[in-house]
Amino acid sequence: MTIKKHIPNIITLLNLFCGCIALVFAFNQDFEMAFYFVCLGIFLDFFDGFFARLFKVSSPLGLQLDSLADMVTSGVVPGLVMSQMMIDNSSTAAVDHLQIFPYLGFLIALGSCYRLANFNIDTRQTDSFIGLPTPANALFILSLPLVLKYTDSLFVIEILTNQWVLLAITVLSAYILNAEIPLFSLKIKKFNFKDNALQIVFLICSLLLLIFLQYLGIPLVILFYVLLSVINNKMLKK
Repeated sequence: MTIKKHIPNIITLLNLFCGCIALVFAFNQDFEMAFYFVCLGIFLDFFDGFFARLFKVSSPLGLQLDSLADMVTSGVVPGLVMSQMMIDNSSTAAVDHLQIFPYLGFLIALGSCYRLANFNIDTRQTDSFIGLPTPANALFILSLPLVLKYTDSLFVIEILTNQWVLLAITVLSAYILNAEIPLFSLKIKKFNFKDNALQIVFLICSLLLLIFLQYLGIPLVILFYVLLSVINNKMLKK
């Protein structure tokens, strides 16, 4: 029983370890490896809760550890990546000699921190989310330099190398993390199409986007998730 008690927390710490490694790669502007380690961290983040429920060893300590690990993997890393993108694409004519503009990318880290702290005390988010979860936001941000790296579209390149577009994405990211927008849960509790139609449609569309658009499909999947949730919320109110 003692070993089982520590397994979820060990997995959480491995999530944090992946986030620390991702930070090193992000500092060195190896955004692809940073992306992969964040993905691994998010994967581990899912399983710490799974094993905590499986072994019935959920604890307040585990809850706090989970948020602290997510703060690095899904908060600081995307903030750093955005800051690095801004450094690469900032115009010296548009900012002062202190070059403070790229540091605004860390607004993502601030927004993530506020969301994670709020999530721990918000009893409304047990089965669904209010505001975009930090892992989803992290995947959105970390996919952007990879889209830029592998795209042949001049339009996409022009968009993702514009410092003001990057700033707009940063501000929108910090906002959507904490916005009072209910987002449907991806958990499937009953194995029938009627009760899971929304989740199934989303997963099929997401799979198609990833297959045909690869890295570009990742931010589109996140945007589709938010849009589909907004549409679903309006339909439920009717």
